[in-house]
This record gives sequence, structure tokens and C-alpha cells, in this order.
Amino acid sequence: MKTICREKDRILLSVAQMGGAEQKYVQEAFDTNWVAPLGPNVNAFEAALSDYLGGRKPVVALNSGTSAIHLALKQIGIVNGDEVICQSLTFIATAAPITYLGAQPVFVDSEAETWNMCPVLLEKAIQDRIEQTGLVPKAIMHIHLYGMPAKMSEILAVAQKYGIPVVEDAAEALGSSYAGQKCGTFGEFGVLSFNGNKIITTSGGGALVCATADEAKKTMFLATQARDNAPHYQHSEIGYNYRLSNVCAGIGRGQMEVLPDRVARRREVNRLYREILNGVEGISLQTEPNESFYSNYWLTSILVDPSQTGGITREDIRLACEAANIETRPLWKPMHLQPVFKTAPFYGNGTSERLFDQGLCLPSGTSLTDDQIHYVADVIKKIILVNQ
Repeated sequence: MKTICREKDRILLSVAQMGGAEQKYVQEAFDTNWVAPLGPNVNAFEAALSDYLGGRKPVVALNSGTSAIHLALKQIGIVNGDEVICQSLTFIATAAPITYLGAQPVFVDSEAETWNMCPVLLEKAIQDRIEQTGLVPKAIMHIHLYGMPAKMSEILAVAQKYGIPVVEDAAEALGSSYAGQKCGTFGEFGVLSFNGNKIITTSGGGALVCATADEAKKTMFLATQARDNAPHYQHSEIGYNYRLSNVCAGIGRGQMEVLPDRVARRREVNRLYREILNGVEGISLQTEPNESFYSNYWLTSILVDPSQTGGITREDIRLACEAANIETRPLWKPMHLQPVFKTAPFYGNGTSERLFDQGLCLPSGTSLTDDQIHYVADVIKKIILVNQ
């Protein structure tokens, strides 16, 4: 197959792609001098997000997904000494805000089907923490890894049984859904990210999906330095500088116009990888378990089983791709293996460690051409077939 890839062309993991309308809204912000962390673009972006998610929950635009997690936990009432259950297989931004509030993360392993938080181990962790401390954990923080929805029915059933609020980290899952409901709308709070590598971007930014208008109002208050309603600057509690600028919101406003196309293309990228790699011994892909799961496939991720590849490992494939000027990335290193969390409790069975050892994220951006996808897949196939 003819390919447009040359040695000097680096194929990146996931890069932003503009849709065409972003510059119009950004220019509008400059023309009207709305460059502060408020304005028409912020309002319109929040409204577009809420509508996309079903129109039932208000959304507050912030400067990062990390900020959104922090404000969600703060509003739940997490304080020094509390425990928060957190998925181990995730990026550190899911777990770090727990420590901002002086709380202790309690890490829970994944299940093998979706690679997300295991409901069985979740309940085991809750029961053991109650036995160990006499207290129920204050919140459950889970994610939808690489856009794959978690087993929400089972996770929510456990949470409801013990009366624990759920914070849903959907930073990687805008456009994904479970049982017909958009990810980010299941928990007490939902978290979105618009970092430069996400399915849509505001350059840097995030949002908090709230259950009520009062929660949205409180989020805005906390995100703008918690300024009291007074003619002078008065503050009765500590706030943060977390709001999204009207300029960046203009980018997001334009990106929302092409979000369905971006989801469709990521899924097509995944379908093409799946087709090309079909039948290659030792290679499997993160896969929707059944029709209830609809992933945006933000990143297409594979597992490499050395027992079936003739000894070829994930790291062998990563290095081969690097030599071919292709950016790939191992799956997130589980939080319970991170030095900064070495003393945190962990409840697991080895699933996330196996996924980390064998897992690799492939280039998945919407601007990838079919030829580039074939090129990446052919590099993978070649190193395995040569050794079989």
C-alpha cells in the first residue's frame, strides 16, 4: 500500500484539530474586549456542553479538569483525614486533588473487560475501610479509561448501598455513553477535560458537570476567588482562580460544532486498527463489552501478550514504533505503584499491573490519515510476524 509517511514525518499520539469556527469566536472575544474569565463565549460553551450531555445538568467551564475534580471533592465536603476511593489505573490528576484537601486516597484495581474500576473490589474496599477505621469512605472517584465507559450500573449500585457520592472522571470520555446516557452525567459531579490532546480542546481547560443549579452556582463562586456579594472585595471563605477565559472558551465553542464528527472519526480510527491487526497473535484491543457500552475510543489501546507473540513485549513494540518515528505511550502506570502514593491502601488482584505491563496506546488523532494508520499497524505486525 502506498503511504504518505516518510522518515521525517512523526506520527503523534493525539493532537488537536480545529474545525474552522474557532477563530471566529476567538476574534469575537477580542473585538468585544471580552478576554477575562467570563463572557459570551464562556456562557455559550457551557450551554453547548450541557445540551450535548442531555440538557439536564448545568456545566461550569474551568481552567482544567484537575480544577474540576478539586471543586467537586470540596463541595462533597472532603476534609483533612477523610478517605476517598479512587481508581488506580488512571492519570495522577484523578488522584492528586484528593490530597489537596488533606484526604487519603484508597486505590481500587480494574476489571479486565473495560479496564475500569472493578465493582467487586470496590465493595471489598469499602467493607474493609469500615472495618479498619469505623468510617465509610467519603467519595468514590472513578474514570472512563481512554473513553471506555465503566460498569456504571454496578458501581452506582455499590455507591448507593453505602450512601457514598460518586465523582465521575469523564476527562477522556466526552462523547462516550453507557446504556444510552452520556458519560459525565451519572455521578453527583462529572469532570471533563479539554487539554490539547483530548477529543476537543480549549488549548487547556476543563468543566464540572453539576447535579443542580445550586452546585453550579457554588462552583462558579469558588472558581472566582469566593468573592462575597458586596460592593468591595470581601471573602468569607477561601476560593480559587479556576475559571476558563472567554478567549479559550471561544475555541471550545467552535470545537463543539464538530464534536460528533470527532467522535465518529476516533471510532473509525479504532475500527481500522482493529481490522488491520485482526488475527495477529498476541495482540488484543480494548473493546466494548456489549451494546450498552459506547466508547469515543479517545485513544486506541492494545495489549501485547508475550506468551503469544514469540516473546515480543509491549516495550519492544514501543521502541520499534519510536524507531519508525511513531509516538506511542504505555498505559497509565497505576497509582498504587507510584512513589508518591506508596503508603496508600490498595485493593487489587493484579489486573491493572498486567494492563500496564502489556498495554500500549497507539496514535489516535482525528487528523490521522488511513495511510498513517496502516503504517503504524504494519510496524506492529512486522515486528511480531518476524519473530513467530
